[in-house]
Amino acid sequence: MAYQHNPPATSRLAQSIVASCLAIGIILAVLVAGKTTSGPMQFHAFIVIAAFLIGIVAIFNLGGRINDEKHEPSPSGVFYNNGVIKYGIIASMFWGVVGFTVGDVLAWELAFPVLNFDLPWTNFGRLRPLHTSAVIFAFGGNVLIVTSFYVVQRTCKARLAGEIAPWFVFWGYQLFIVLAATGYVLGVTQSKEYAEPEWYVDIWLTIVWVTYLCVFLGTLWRRKEPHIYVANWFYLAFIVTVAILHLINNAAVPISFVEPKSYIIYAGVQDALIQWWYGHNAVGFFLTAGFLGIMYYFVPKRAERPIYSYRLSIIHFWSLIFLYIWAGPHHLHYTALPDWAQTLGMTFSIMLWMPSWGGMINGLMTLSGAWDKLRTDPVLKMLVVSIAFYGMSTFEGPLMSIKAVNGLSHYTDWTIGHVHSGALGWVAYVSFGALYCMTPWLWDRKGLYSLKLVNVHFWISTVGILLYICAMWVSGIMQGLMWRAYTELGFLEYSFVETVASMQPYFIIRAVGGLMFIIGSLVMVYNIWRTILGHSAEEATPENIDNAIAAQALGE
Repeated sequence: MAYQHNPPATSRLAQSIVASCLAIGIILAVLVAGKTTSGPMQFHAFIVIAAFLIGIVAIFNLGGRINDEKHEPSPSGVFYNNGVIKYGIIASMFWGVVGFTVGDVLAWELAFPVLNFDLPWTNFGRLRPLHTSAVIFAFGGNVLIVTSFYVVQRTCKARLAGEIAPWFVFWGYQLFIVLAATGYVLGVTQSKEYAEPEWYVDIWLTIVWVTYLCVFLGTLWRRKEPHIYVANWFYLAFIVTVAILHLINNAAVPISFVEPKSYIIYAGVQDALIQWWYGHNAVGFFLTAGFLGIMYYFVPKRAERPIYSYRLSIIHFWSLIFLYIWAGPHHLHYTALPDWAQTLGMTFSIMLWMPSWGGMINGLMTLSGAWDKLRTDPVLKMLVVSIAFYGMSTFEGPLMSIKAVNGLSHYTDWTIGHVHSGALGWVAYVSFGALYCMTPWLWDRKGLYSLKLVNVHFWISTVGILLYICAMWVSGIMQGLMWRAYTELGFLEYSFVETVASMQPYFIIRAVGGLMFIIGSLVMVYNIWRTILGHSAEEATPENIDNAIAAQALGE
């Protein structure tokens, strides 16, 4: 008989404070809606009003309690806050499909420009940041938030700090995504790579992110385990560093508090340096450190093996966070940035080979004595392949930072192929693996609806990724060679239009590869949804029973 648990009460004072803050926000949004001359900002004001009203109603509907646990406590006796994690899994899948789909639409637009229908809302310049932000911040950000909430509770044997705060982080982050995405489509952007939202959206994200940091630190503070597991080190480094990057890179002065336009306080080459200090470290800490936290928890958990070398994981952590922060200038080779700064960025990028490959080796060697599991567990196979892509991407990145190589690769499709080998092969695959792991554990299922569908997802997506990155490698190198080809008289041999025309076959291959990746993600959505509903497509063979028992044991 299930033990009915009454979760900690949410104090009336906490409810009143949060509701009062939301009410003040509604008043400010009403003033902005009435005074602004910008249609998009007025639209955003109405979104904020609606969201904050729903938030106030939700807070007072709590009735003093958060009723998200109605099951037995964990073996450690802790009643974990699983409700917000469950919502996060669903949000991650939704935003993932949206981001992947927009990206593939853009790929087809590049192959056939007429597909933008000559509309401002479907223009490449507006949809491209929508795609990057949806994949990185909407899909990747939600995965990082929910996995960090899951991992920190289990490794600390402590419930998430706060009762309203974790939900505020989750729903506040969804509001940020909606404001940013609609802003891009409507033309509201400050045109900074990976930092396109305007000043008022940045302020809201800052509030949400500081709350996220407080929840994570509060959970670490109340831990029952004396030791802080290394995955939490990576999560904490990601949260703190992204906050610093965000604040410094987005320092801007709005022209008015009721208008969306603002001006960055930096100028010229200083602005470029700050931007790529931010841009590369967004990759380093958002897309690398945070997802390494996922690797260090879910790979050992799924393989039922301890991490290969805990000492190596600590060396990996400290060397990575020290070296990564200096690598940004390699994005500005052959520009107005001083040559010494370019060389510094290149040098630290090359040094990143060591910690990156140390982490890859640590992850792969965790499977020592358990390699046979790859034949029967496609989820573990997906996690391991993600580590392989991590190693490949972190070899290719430093290689491309070398000035001689960068002279060929910069501004070409080679860079696009590199980014997507990391984004699809490393970030997406380790995220998919984590989602596949958490779903049956959180919903108390014996296993996934179908491991065969996981295998289908893996192979369709892998073929899609290979089509994508190989097409971009070939087209990118060809592009660079065509740009630097000269005639006997010293004139450029090819016009820019000729180089663009020669790319079309590779653009089509890329779009097909992206479409296969989307199909794979839809298979995942179906599989996870059926798992949540409690369905099972696997036959009751001894092998499947053993797999179900193992999955159940991992989720305890």
